Amino acid sequence: MSCRLGCGACCIAPSISSPIPGMPNGKPAGQRCIQLNDQNLCKIFGQPDRPAVCSQFKADRDICGSTNQYAIDMLTELEHLT
Repeated sequence: MSCRLGCGACCIAPSISSPIPGMPNGKPAGQRCIQLNDQNLCKIFGQPDRPAVCSQFKADRDICGSTNQYAIDMLTELEHLT
């Protein structure tokens, strides 16, 4: 599955414990990443300072579903379970 451009769920729902440019302590679950632009696209996509956890995330139908809201809900639920 290809990532849906403009979804941004993986940049909002989960916590990220590694440093992100502009967020040296990472980000808590549910907080929008500072590197997510107004169109929900990553401003540091493909750059070396993008966190490894972000680069390693691969869109999957079971996680992302067919809508952005489904992806937010699923990733939020997974965050609560871990």
